[in-house]
Amino acid sequence: MTAPSTAPASPPPVKKGSHWIEEWDPENEAFWNEKGEKIARRNLLFSVLSEHIGFSIWTLWSVLVLFMGPEYGLTPADKFLLTSMVTLVGAVVRVPYTFAVAIFGGRNWTIISAGLLLIPTTAAFTVMEPGTSFGTFLLVGLLAGIGGGNFASSMTNINAFFPLRKKGWALGLNAGGGNIGVPVLQLIGLAVIGASGGPRVLLGIYIPLILLAATLAALYMDNLASVKNDTGAAVDAAKDGHTWIMSFLYVGTFGSFIGYSFAFGQVLTNQFGRTPLQAAYLTFIGPLLGSLIRPVGGWLADRYGGARITLYNYVGMAAATAVLVFASMRKSLPLFVCVFVVLFVLSGLGNGSTYKMIPGIFQAKAVAQGLTGEEAAAHGRRLSGASMGLIGAVGALGGVGINLAFRQSFLSYGSGTGAFVAFLAFYAACFAVTWAVYLRRPAGRTTAGSAASEAKPQLSYAEV
Repeated sequence: MTAPSTAPASPPPVKKGSHWIEEWDPENEAFWNEKGEKIARRNLLFSVLSEHIGFSIWTLWSVLVLFMGPEYGLTPADKFLLTSMVTLVGAVVRVPYTFAVAIFGGRNWTIISAGLLLIPTTAAFTVMEPGTSFGTFLLVGLLAGIGGGNFASSMTNINAFFPLRKKGWALGLNAGGGNIGVPVLQLIGLAVIGASGGPRVLLGIYIPLILLAATLAALYMDNLASVKNDTGAAVDAAKDGHTWIMSFLYVGTFGSFIGYSFAFGQVLTNQFGRTPLQAAYLTFIGPLLGSLIRPVGGWLADRYGGARITLYNYVGMAAATAVLVFASMRKSLPLFVCVFVVLFVLSGLGNGSTYKMIPGIFQAKAVAQGLTGEEAAAHGRRLSGASMGLIGAVGALGGVGINLAFRQSFLSYGSGTGAFVAFLAFYAACFAVTWAVYLRRPAGRTTAGSAASEAKPQLSYAEV
């Protein structure tokens, strides 16, 4: 539903001498066309840059472990545990990062969160050498987890800038641009390994990039006054059942993407005997395509409904995983790599469609409660923005589960086959939940009143 088309008289979009926007009404088409879209796109661009580097630092250890040969004294189980713990920290910090946008403002927190990335980067630069204990590597690796929090604050911030009709595309582009930090890091790692450079060369490349992202955010981004001081929205979102249902679905899409991004190289080296350089030639392809396809998932969700795209996507993910079980058992590297790349693409597509569902669900609930126009849109923006951080945090825990599942599978069976069987069952459960909650039509209405009160939100959910 679109707000009335009359724009406020001479709205002062930015307070003089600051980067605070006092009035923001993206659902108002006149306001959006006159000035809103330009401001929103500018903030999206620099948000993507900061989030992109945050993803790179978060997944840093998925590449660093490829540098860590026998001289480092780490077993495959040690490496899976290390990457699991990095993923865990990245998931947990997403919750406070979501609150941070309301406390500090989107621009201000982007500057701070970008600057914080210097801590894990310089720490890793200091300890990255043979002879360092596993405990030290684990502690320094945990610091890299803060890069995962940038996603939550960025998505919460950008969600507030765009109207509902464009959220699928905007959030998909924002997240996809961030996700692509994973393959870019892997490509830079490939170049460093290929040139016989050490891990400190890779780390040294990112330090000036972090400083650049923080500087550009300070110069060109804005804070929205309507988002600041609304930390209570997170509490309201946490009380809503749809936040946790969508968290479960997001485990299947983003959890798969980030978990496979951390684990792919290790699976290739441990199960198929690839060298670090050979593995690096292959590991970037899946995350790259999965990142690039994410905005397409958002666009398809805008056009056909996020729930429908998510449902069919889980069918594809389950089918691809079944083929991976076969390829793993047959030890067919070409088939394994090809289907793993397909699974990456589907996880990226599902990332876009699930995140499009979130604002639609909360706006549909607002309409069902009798809200209209800008009031309904503002209610939807408030709760969806807050829920995104919580959903992103729980979804990232899927990456922890994937790495722990691989660790246990290799300890028990010497391969990743057992883990893939567990993933197949989980995707089937995600399919069932998507259909039951967001696409199944309720039956057995006994009164016109109950049908009228419940049909509207149910119908709306099918379109989110």
